[in-house]
Amino acid sequence: MRILPFGDRALLVEFAGLTDTIAATALLEQHPIDGVIDVVPGARTVLVRLGAGRGGLTALEQRLARLFAELESPTVGAGEVPAPADRVVRIPVAYDGEDLAAVAEAWGCSVDEVVRRHAATEWVCAFVGFAPGFPYLVPIDAEPLPAVPRRATSRARVPAGAVALAAEYCGVYPRESPGGWQVIGRTDAPLWDTGRATPALITAGTRVRFTPVMGGAGGAPGPAGRSVSQESSIATPGNSGQDSGARTSFPEKRHAPSTHGAASQSVRVLEPGALTLVHDLGRPGLARLGVGASGAFDRAAHRFANRLVGNDEGAAAFEVLLGGATIALPAGAWLAVTGASGTVTLDGVAVPPAVAVRAEREGAELRLGPAGRGVRYSVAVRGGLDVPAELGSRSRDTLAALGPAPLAAGDTVTLANEVAGPIPAVDLFATDAVLASATELTVRPGPRRDWFTDASWERMLHEAWTVSARADRTGIRLDGPSLERQPEAVGRELPSEGMLTGALQVSPDGVPTILGPDHPVTGGYPVIAVVTDDARDRLAQLRPGDPVRLRLATGRP
Repeated sequence: MRILPFGDRALLVEFAGLTDTIAATALLEQHPIDGVIDVVPGARTVLVRLGAGRGGLTALEQRLARLFAELESPTVGAGEVPAPADRVVRIPVAYDGEDLAAVAEAWGCSVDEVVRRHAATEWVCAFVGFAPGFPYLVPIDAEPLPAVPRRATSRARVPAGAVALAAEYCGVYPRESPGGWQVIGRTDAPLWDTGRATPALITAGTRVRFTPVMGGAGGAPGPAGRSVSQESSIATPGNSGQDSGARTSFPEKRHAPSTHGAASQSVRVLEPGALTLVHDLGRPGLARLGVGASGAFDRAAHRFANRLVGNDEGAAAFEVLLGGATIALPAGAWLAVTGASGTVTLDGVAVPPAVAVRAEREGAELRLGPAGRGVRYSVAVRGGLDVPAELGSRSRDTLAALGPAPLAAGDTVTLANEVAGPIPAVDLFATDAVLASATELTVRPGPRRDWFTDASWERMLHEAWTVSARADRTGIRLDGPSLERQPEAVGRELPSEGMLTGALQVSPDGVPTILGPDHPVTGGYPVIAVVTDDARDRLAQLRPGDPVRLRLATGRP
């Protein structure tokens, strides 16, 4: 076992194999550690994340070392997994995937033999990652199936329900998304449904069997059915697709629809600009289901705008990309605009940045001009925005498609009652200074620093970088020098492991990408460094072409 640094708010615990990883995850569930807000199991690792202001990494490392001291499982080879849970999910599959022939070639057998061997295998979910409800399944059988290489070129669209193989894993895509796995079939089984007590049909430890149905190799033409059966020595068998055992505990719904007695007021979106989203501070604590925290990209600007209008800091507010939005407000509504800097007017009168102002008439129009500095405006209205919460948050996760959809012209948003106090005469916290020194980001070493040469580490810290055009809420790619791997790490594959916002993932071509709040929960590129928590908000205001310098943080995290 090794405990590796992952920036200033997390540690990555690396084990010999999958058995120890699953056992360690179970131990953390049985013996929760104060201050830990997320646990992300991976193929050979467990990522443990602390909340802000909830202790230091030294104490966490000591706790983890004591907790895992008794884990003495032998090194695990492919296909060796611990005794799985009693629950079995049977998934009907039409084996008609585009990559069946490629898998057959890789295995040296016929397409029909691929179908037979895949369906004859009993699988167990090692962990959930990549996307909400996406299971990483491994064979329980002592004789594992041959590993399957990922596609040389990823697909822009893999349909929901695609059954696919990559390396030693089998997965099922819960929703349409990009992907590079080899697709061998399809199912209509609902892998992810937020209406269920446990949204993910398959969770870590669940056993899975695939049943061939009409529609592909080995069967007559026809669609895959939605009948999903579950067997359990504990739960009553059923076909609802819902686990009748343990329930998922979601973050407290602090932003549930308000029930205050006064008649609700609302704001109306006249023009959404490039992209207008609703955000609060996110949904941490659900990474085990493949759900990232998401939340406001510029947390400081979000909190600041809410404080200026007397709201709870976590109240839902607008996040407006690049400006161009127009919002109609009710008479008497207070609002504040922070984050990006540009021309902002209310009924034609200039609105100073970071100042609470009041709409004096019904339908008063707030116009956000093009951002001259920064990228994202935060717009708070007194009371907050009363949109439906999903999994405990009102934030839009753009990658997972969770939370309220991007706003369109004509949309009406009701105001909530998440008021913390009166409009403050003076804000006692630091002013909205996120844009000052936005080009300098402090970092700490990541868990895979040793995969890269010392020269690459020095180049990363001392040479200038430029924000590329590939920058959004999932990640910000940096253009600059190539970060070369150590000779022994060239061509090496990293088993999927947990990721965090601010992680600098380096792709095989040596280009780093800083992960944003809507990043996949797990990833397979090594993380050389991690942006510190106090510098993370600056990522939200970087635009293509901006210069960036990375500086090593000093002191203990």
